[in-house]
Amino acid sequence: MTTHKNLLGGPDPTHLPENEEAYRLLGEESLPPAEVAAKHPTFSLAWAMLADDAFEAGRVVESYAYARTGYHRGLDSLRRAGWKGHGPIPWDHRANRGFLRCLAALARAADAIDEKEETERCWQFLKDSSAEAYAELKR
Repeated sequence: MTTHKNLLGGPDPTHLPENEEAYRLLGEESLPPAEVAAKHPTFSLAWAMLADDAFEAGRVVESYAYARTGYHRGLDSLRRAGWKGHGPIPWDHRANRGFLRCLAALARAADAIDEKEETERCWQFLKDSSAEAYAELKR
């Protein structure tokens, strides 16, 4: 990976560490996201998948809870990776996608339960963190 100097003076992009074991369990072993989340509770992608599945099944409050769990676990991971509360979280880095998907899922579920301030905050946070993720996930 090439690292470029940030000429604008803002924080460098944050790249979460990969969790190859969790990806393997989802992929090669085809474990359901709930089992992966139980084995790797800091793996936000599993929480995002659970949130998406619940939302698609009409279980909005459950989706909200899954998304919020993945979001908070992701924030903890971002802070451990050096994130200071702002700055880019690139969508093109695979390990960041779980957190970004949880953020979008939280915005979507908050909107569905008419929690407008949370909806707007989450969409803005996503847009500020990754314009590419925002474009991909804001449907």
